[in-house]
Amino acid sequence: MRHGESTWNALGLIQGQNDTSRLTEQGREQALELASELRDQRYDAVLSSDLTRCIETASILVGVLGGTILTTPLLRERSFGEAESRPLSTLTPLLTGIAGTRVIDEHARPENGESLRELYDRTRLFVRETVETYDSARLLVVTHGGTIRAMDAYVTGTPLEEWHWGGVSNCSRWELALPVALP
Repeated sequence: MRHGESTWNALGLIQGQNDTSRLTEQGREQALELASELRDQRYDAVLSSDLTRCIETASILVGVLGGTILTTPLLRERSFGEAESRPLSTLTPLLTGIAGTRVIDEHARPENGESLRELYDRTRLFVRETVETYDSARLLVVTHGGTIRAMDAYVTGTPLEEWHWGGVSNCSRWELALPVALP
């Protein structure tokens, strides 16, 4: 799932791995609403990005569902380097490698930032390590929009040039079932 609405989401700023942003009141309400929906679900572990907006969201969920939170930097959002804290409107396909909803250059990167290929590779590492550690456990993962897109592409075996870069709403839940063999 993606974290709840953050202050920078509300302001339309590029967050990336900048850890200044916090959940808004709406973001906390979104997390509580999702926790209520998940109340009857059983999770073996709650894994979270180590960025505050995800930890805050995971804490609200664990407050309702129980359990503990394990954090990892592998679940962080794509780094946008020098572009972080600027308006979202300043991101161009040249910087992001994305035009509309399609990947056009997996190696494009903002200055001192991360390419889509690097995000994908980091996410692949997370999935592989998690499968080794948790085998067939049912996990609740709290992360970021870009990371969810990358994880979905990896577990479905979607090549980067066919990767669809659609929207991921705050506190949206994505059920990802792993294939028998990972790509």
